[in-house]
Amino acid sequence: MEFPVIDLERFLPYRLSVLANVLSSAIAGTYQQRFGLSIPEWRVIAVLSRYPGLSAREVAAKSRMDAVAVSRAVNGLLRAGRLRRAVASDDRRRSVLQVSAAGATVYREVAPLALAYERSLLEALDPRARAALDDSLSRLTRRADEIANRLRRDRTGSDRSSDGAPPGARPTGNGNKKHARNDTGRTPAPDRRHRTPRTGAAREPEPRAARGVRRGVLSRR
Repeated sequence: MEFPVIDLERFLPYRLSVLANVLSSAIAGTYQQRFGLSIPEWRVIAVLSRYPGLSAREVAAKSRMDAVAVSRAVNGLLRAGRLRRAVASDDRRRSVLQVSAAGATVYREVAPLALAYERSLLEALDPRARAALDDSLSRLTRRADEIANRLRRDRTGSDRSSDGAPPGARPTGNGNKKHARNDTGRTPAPDRRHRTPRTGAAREPEPRAARGVRRGVLSRR
């Protein structure tokens, strides 16, 4: 069976990934050697320097980084004293992050180097090509977001069961006695018939008059 082969040298996602890795590695050589920062740690500092007061989840959303990688980077920066964590003023259940004085020192030294690297890289393009590149990247980012959101919705829809209930929902049929419903949608009344001591079989409740006679007989014994 034949299958399509991806020409990686012309495949845009691969080319963008390679370019991003080359750029990150080139800049990382500076701050890794001088400050012992990992690439995710530097990205967290860069994001919080531009957008202070974000939560870790918001940093992950803003940078499009993996949430686990962001969590590890945040914890490492907190231990190193390069970040500060505080309670949000508008919601005490939410914690927000700020770059500390030590983190700001790192940012002030690394940011000029990153900007110089960007200028050197863009020298390969004339002003018109730079503007076209900027516009193309914005368009591609928006389009990628649209596709990702659509695929996420499709996955959510396909994961639903045939009766429309989300995955993991508890059954409401007769298999779950506590939540069983009859055809009218009401919970059926419990079976109040007595059980025989030995067999546990159900028998009809004794009439009230018969119970009175039986109690009278027993009281005369």
